[in-house]
Amino acid sequence: MKPIATLPAICCGPTAEPLSQPESEELAGRFKALADSTRVAIVNRLSQADEVCVCDLNAAFDLSQPTISHHLKILKEAGLVESSRRGTWAYYRLVPETVDALRGALGG
Repeated sequence: MKPIATLPAICCGPTAEPLSQPESEELAGRFKALADSTRVAIVNRLSQADEVCVCDLNAAFDLSQPTISHHLKILKEAGLVESSRRGTWAYYRLVPETVDALRGALGG
């Protein structure tokens, strides 16, 4: 007779180390920046390329240029995006370390 395979018992929940208060606050600020559908859509668009010109972001959304700039400012302050200027245009890209930290906080 072949023995029945059993799964190890899960006892008391996840094995992840708890976050410190400053870490929790930093992550909450970043998630708060993503609590807007336009900002989520901007991050999604940025995830598709190494960098995106702000002119392309303005064209991609049915929003005014100041509104797009406001959303980018919030994402930048949260550390989710960074920018560089070339001539008249600003180019935006995701900050990989920050995105990885969010992914890690979600268990990914």
